[in-house]
Amino acid sequence: MDFLNVSSPHTLGVAHLHDLTSQLSPFSRFLFVLQRTAVNASLRLSGLEYQRALRRPEEEATGANLSGLSHPFFLPGQSLVRVGGAVRQHLRIKSGPRRLRAAMRAPGERWRPAGAALWLLLLLLLLGATESVRRAQPLRRYTPDWPSLDSRPLPSWFDEAKFGVFIHWGVFSVPAWGSEWFWWNWQGEGRPQYQRFMRDNYPPGFSYADFGPQFTARFFHPEEWADLFQAAGAKYVVLTTKHHEGFTNWPSPVSWNWNSKDVGPHRDLVGELGTALRKRNIRYGLYHSLLEWFHPLYLLDKKNGFKTQYFVGAKTMPELYDLVNSYKPDLIWSDGEWECPDTYWNSTNFLSWLYNDSPVKDEVVVNDRWGQNCSCHHGGYYNCEDKFKPQSLPDHKWEMCTSIDKFSWGYRRDMAMSDVTEESEIISELVQTVSLGGNYLLNIGPTKDGLIVPIFQERLLALGKWLSINGEAIYASKPWRVQWEKNTTSVWYTSKGSAVYAIFLHWPENGVLNLESPITTSTTKIMMLGIQGDLKWSTDPDKGLLISLPQLPPSAVPAEFAWTIKLTGVK
Repeated sequence: MDFLNVSSPHTLGVAHLHDLTSQLSPFSRFLFVLQRTAVNASLRLSGLEYQRALRRPEEEATGANLSGLSHPFFLPGQSLVRVGGAVRQHLRIKSGPRRLRAAMRAPGERWRPAGAALWLLLLLLLLGATESVRRAQPLRRYTPDWPSLDSRPLPSWFDEAKFGVFIHWGVFSVPAWGSEWFWWNWQGEGRPQYQRFMRDNYPPGFSYADFGPQFTARFFHPEEWADLFQAAGAKYVVLTTKHHEGFTNWPSPVSWNWNSKDVGPHRDLVGELGTALRKRNIRYGLYHSLLEWFHPLYLLDKKNGFKTQYFVGAKTMPELYDLVNSYKPDLIWSDGEWECPDTYWNSTNFLSWLYNDSPVKDEVVVNDRWGQNCSCHHGGYYNCEDKFKPQSLPDHKWEMCTSIDKFSWGYRRDMAMSDVTEESEIISELVQTVSLGGNYLLNIGPTKDGLIVPIFQERLLALGKWLSINGEAIYASKPWRVQWEKNTTSVWYTSKGSAVYAIFLHWPENGVLNLESPITTSTTKIMMLGIQGDLKWSTDPDKGLLISLPQLPPSAVPAEFAWTIKLTGVK
């Protein structure tokens, strides 16, 4: 690096200065700060700007801040800054004695030499700091195209988390009938059963907007929700900030009178839940629908064959930037992309900003729903489709999202017990998903009042109990060389370090578990998670590894369904 970026004829760019100094050793940073202090004095910079330059980016002032480097609407490579109400171009000034003097000289001033010793000291400090920056590895910048964006490594926390809770909650929770697509099924497609439901239960002329005030969240207690999710063993939670109906669960500045602060709860639901989750070190994800079924600007763009982007510029993009800057999510779960290409949504420009300059650039994770043909091809990790179940080990990180209610993501008043996924099926799906390298995102739908109904709580707590015993085989695990064995016990494998975990879904009638894939050695040890002591085992030339399971009464067995064998010293 042989130049310095400056944000005006007199100042270093704030965000860029932080990037530079963060790459230096403590001693080099000290030298650089000394040099910066001397230059500040020469340039008559304020102490406020100097302090701001050394802050973390997320601590910088918003609104009329000094650095334009992280502004969402600047083009890639463009670097503007607002100083004293005027916008000036950043300058690039080559390092070196002459250009240093030019940079330090205020406009219209002549160079006034000072003591030779002072300027020699300044020059040495500057050259030392510049050389340290030159040796530092430059920060990678992602350009707004899929080859560049897809090359970004996935932050490790997501793969280690394995299990998360999905929450579908909005105005659709008021009619609570059919599914969260109630508005579209009623007035978009005009399905007879939905029209009949409205005639039977609501007065003539009742509109979907009239449901808004009834979305009260009166019994929403975010601390209780967070306690439940923690007890369930969830490492991340994804909340619906806005579904296709367009109602936002935070005070969106571009969703006037159709957000949770203006209508219904009169609360910032997104912010409240985020605060509670982060107290418990649970990662926070935000679901956001790109489209809105009946927004006039979206309908206009659709009429124009999506050759105009009125809706994207006025609604979608401002909301995404607002969510990121306001709540700093660990994950963005995008949806509602299917009618338009990613070029209509400006997806790559947003993701480029998200990865390069946003306050969550280092930790944020995104999915693959950013435009037509993006699903299962582009993005941080792949959803591919709802309830996706690959038949073999994918070569890209993926997530299975599914719902406890088999027929709806949102709460339904007409949900029957037979519609609820069994505990054993939930555990089985989790095990199979993790064995094949995926994450498991399990959905619940709260009521309009903010209650999580008991059957959903029961399923979550049952899964949490199972994970409290078998979580060692799930969290931060990796797929093994063999993922599963097709036999009567249905065995699925995971691994962590030198340990191999065999999770079997059915207890063998003879009490002997047969594993064909592990190869034993002289150091092999075998145990069952939740049971003290090693298990007895033997090998058979035809059957492979034979493990004698503990002879225990049902009450002493560590779990009611799916048990984990831990093997060390095997190949």
